Amino acid sequence: MPARRRALSASAVLLCALVAAGCTGAPVPSDDSVSAGGLGTSPLENPDGTKPGLAPISSAADLRAARDLIAKVRTSAAGPKDGYDRELFGPAWTDNVDGVALGHNTCDTRNDLLARDGRSLQHKDGSACTVTAMTIHDPYTGKTVKWSKSQASKIQIDHVMPLSYDWQMGAAKWDKAKRVRIANDPLNLIPADGQQNASKGDSGPAAWLPADPAIRCSYVVRFAQVSLKYELPVTEADKKTMLQQCGG
Repeated sequence: MPARRRALSASAVLLCALVAAGCTGAPVPSDDSVSAGGLGTSPLENPDGTKPGLAPISSAADLRAARDLIAKVRTSAAGPKDGYDRELFGPAWTDNVDGVALGHNTCDTRNDLLARDGRSLQHKDGSACTVTAMTIHDPYTGKTVKWSKSQASKIQIDHVMPLSYDWQMGAAKWDKAKRVRIANDPLNLIPADGQQNASKGDSGPAAWLPADPAIRCSYVVRFAQVSLKYELPVTEADKKTMLQQCGG
């Protein structure tokens, strides 16, 4: 082979090694919901909810640890929903909350959570708090989303253990300060796909689980962590489902 042709061939091999995806002819995703994996933190490594996202639990040891944690959750029949009102859990996304991470940091809870989980953040002019655009991995669908404030409902903040569920399982008897804590505790909050959040409503795990099966064990572990922290039981059906999602 002539020297010039050998050089061109070597350059092509090097270029292919550098941009392997291009050499396979695979399309480069360009829409606003491209598949993404390995983003977020395992709930087993994030007991206070301050680390970003929600990563799958898959190893045998971690699945066993997940089941052991869920096993500690008490069960009880759900009480009545009578008297529930979102306002009883304080103003939505208030920063004026004691006893939880990120409280009293001069930024409201919603923007704290967007900043915790988002990447490539853009902020409102003159503000270090208000997020106006970002890229964020949605654990419930397994997609990465380009989000902007002009489409705010595309990503919503999910209460993992819904406030109405909390009310029925014991929060109706709490003082308001404790209800404000669970409503703004980052352990109980995950930015997620708006349609997923809407479909969940106030359901427990027996009635609703994230669309992505890979994240379901992590989701129920987070549900259990909130339950244990706030000493709230779950229904027997929910606990059974929680254990099943982690191989129990």
